[in-house]
Amino acid sequence: MKPIKVEVSEQVFSFVMSQAPDARKKLRRALRALQAERGDIKALEGRLSGYHRLRVGPFWIIFRSLFQDRARMVRCEFIERRSVVYEMMETLVSRLKS
Repeated sequence: MKPIKVEVSEQVFSFVMSQAPDARKKLRRALRALQAERGDIKALEGRLSGYHRLRVGPFWIIFRSLFQDRARMVRCEFIERRSVVYEMMETLVSRLKS
């Protein structure tokens, strides 16, 4: 099976790079595993329908699947601690839909 291309937003990149070495290593490993659709992945519901989350310890990476030139791609849009991710993503999604 061909690996899925994983693209990260500037926010995801900056967040990962700002973490302590152990957390950064776990997050980068989880993003690589996403290429094979491995990890604690769950589809989101309600206003966040169409997005998925990848849980990595206390962090949630919010992503969506896209198709580009007939190839599947995953775009990681946002990462934060679980306690604040829903509120922040709902705000972001409502801005994008406006």
